Amino acid sequence: MGMFANLFTWWNGASLGTTIVTRFRGEQVGRDDAGNIYYRHRDNEDRRWVIYNGSNDSSRVPPAWNAWLRGTIDDVPEKVMPPRRPFQKDPRPNLTGTPDAYRPRGSLLNTGERAAATGDYEAWKPE
Repeated sequence: MGMFANLFTWWNGASLGTTIVTRFRGEQVGRDDAGNIYYRHRDNEDRRWVIYNGSNDSSRVPPAWNAWLRGTIDDVPEKVMPPRRPFQKDPRPNLTGTPDAYRPRGSLLNTGERAAATGDYEAWKPE
């Protein structure tokens, strides 16, 4: 499939339509640490989009770039956002459906055994 992989799909990169619009009407404004590339329309700066580096998952967009995409900030994050503080953690994509997803104790995908109930709980028993 190779170079035609995104011809009819959208879930792993730009579709054909997005690629055409990006090529002829898009202006690249930045790139994040994950390799996602951000664009705005040359004729209408309010139209903004991202070409993902990998799967199209909006949880992979860092918070500052998300603010730019939604129009919360007017200029690119590097110019208007304060510097990152040492205590801030790196943003993480949504891990649902991956081996790293949160699985609480008692989850069928964890041990399948829930924690013991406290003393104020009385199980219902049919008569």
